[in-house]
Amino acid sequence: MLIREFTDTDWPRVWEIVAEVVRAGDTFTYDPAMTAEQAYDVWVERPPGRTVVAVDGDRVLGTAKMGTNRPGPGSHVATASFMVAADARGRGIGTALCRHALDWARGRGYAGMQFNAVAESNHAAVGIYRRLGFEVVGTVPGAFAHPGLGRVGLHVMYCAF
Repeated sequence: MLIREFTDTDWPRVWEIVAEVVRAGDTFTYDPAMTAEQAYDVWVERPPGRTVVAVDGDRVLGTAKMGTNRPGPGSHVATASFMVAADARGRGIGTALCRHALDWARGRGYAGMQFNAVAESNHAAVGIYRRLGFEVVGTVPGAFAHPGLGRVGLHVMYCAF
């Protein structure tokens, strides 16, 4: 597996992953009815942010975006988001993408990385983030409408560098 910079030619394969994850409605706070154009505008980061893909040959297995969490006085903290194709999960791709984002942020002098909305029911992601040094710094109760579990909390997670 190789993690490399996203190019526009990757979009059709990235969109398949984004659409799959967003339509499932169980991990991301994105509108499940979002179009490919809307998703592109949300997912593809403009510099100084970055969007990457995890590939095996020509196959896109996952994708990540990373950048500044908040402008102005909050611009010393990075953020990132990750999506992995359903049939590629459990193979360490999400972990590799998160490590990549952490290395990117450290290399650019950020003080830490913050995730603003991690569904507490997304045990796989929460476990990866904890293993990589993140902690839950707060949970907004019932802030995420999970399609099967009802309202669950959204964690704010942070990793100081």
